[in-house]
Amino acid sequence: MTSPTSMLHVRVDDETKLQATQALAAIGLSMSDAVRLFLRRVVVEQSFPLELKVPNAETRAAMAESRAMIASRRPRFATAAELFDDLEKNGGK
Repeated sequence: MTSPTSMLHVRVDDETKLQATQALAAIGLSMSDAVRLFLRRVVVEQSFPLELKVPNAETRAAMAESRAMIASRRPRFATAAELFDDLEKNGGK
């Protein structure tokens, strides 16, 4: 059984909404997801939560690689030895 929900209406100027929607999409969240996450953190922490930021280029590339691997259902490494070789080669980066 799901909990009852309420509608929350927020007024914001069009440009802020557009820019926020784009930034949230870059981190994989919808506006509704972000508001729910924000409110949940306020409840849990009983304070204003930390700021979420758009991931940098390296993180975005890793996220894209991960999504591609999931979509193709292929592992990045065929064996554990390949994984450890890559870790040694790249210094754990």
